[in-house]
Amino acid sequence: MSKTSGLGDNLYVGGYDVSGDINSLGRIGGGPAAMDVTSIDKSAFQRIGGLRDGGIDWVSYFNPATDQAHDRFSLLPYTDVQVTYCRGTSLGSPAANLIAKQIDYSATRGDDGTFTFSVQAQANGYGLEWCTQLTAGKRTDTSGTSGTGVDFGTGSTAFGLQAYLHVFAFTGTSVTVKLQESSDNGVGDAWADVTGGGFTAATGITTQRIATASGQTVERYLRATTTGTFTNAVFAVSVCRNDTSTSF
Repeated sequence: MSKTSGLGDNLYVGGYDVSGDINSLGRIGGGPAAMDVTSIDKSAFQRIGGLRDGGIDWVSYFNPATDQAHDRFSLLPYTDVQVTYCRGTSLGSPAANLIAKQIDYSATRGDDGTFTFSVQAQANGYGLEWCTQLTAGKRTDTSGTSGTGVDFGTGSTAFGLQAYLHVFAFTGTSVTVKLQESSDNGVGDAWADVTGGGFTAATGITTQRIATASGQTVERYLRATTTGTFTNAVFAVSVCRNDTSTSF
């Protein structure tokens, strides 16, 4: 893959696409804290991985319309919010995901008349996870649909996966989004449901994070499918397939 810019990105917060109200993003990062365990007989530092952390910061414009930036961020909820930054909106593109506490909603009024707000999302429980998009940004299904397979590139892995779902709009009774896997994109190895890879049925705007068993085998290709009774489901799914043993 060639180098790219940050053009055409999206930001989803709590089941809402706020991309059109975002001026810029700051910190998009995290990982295990480095714990100093250097003993007196060493001439250099020794460190081991500690608690996972992460955060995503952004600057938003003032948009007081229903369900837009001000309506969502000014709530300053005590409960967790799910944040997804999409680096582009193509199938298989990267997406950074975070279960977080929203910290601050501070306004700045510039002398040129600009009016913007600073927002921080700090990880709670899992740290930041870089995932792969199984939908091209937002996907719209009008009935049960099998999505296109995404190639994760290195055969099967044996360390499970985590997945994130945003449902932005819904009309109907319910929709269930599931992950399916195949070793060869369904050519000879038929698509099968990923064990533990089904999200709870959605009946409206919602977000979810799921995780399979940590030692579970996951095939090379993954896709997102929908089932249920509905006429409109707008959603986004991204998956982190673990290439090494992972714990939270």
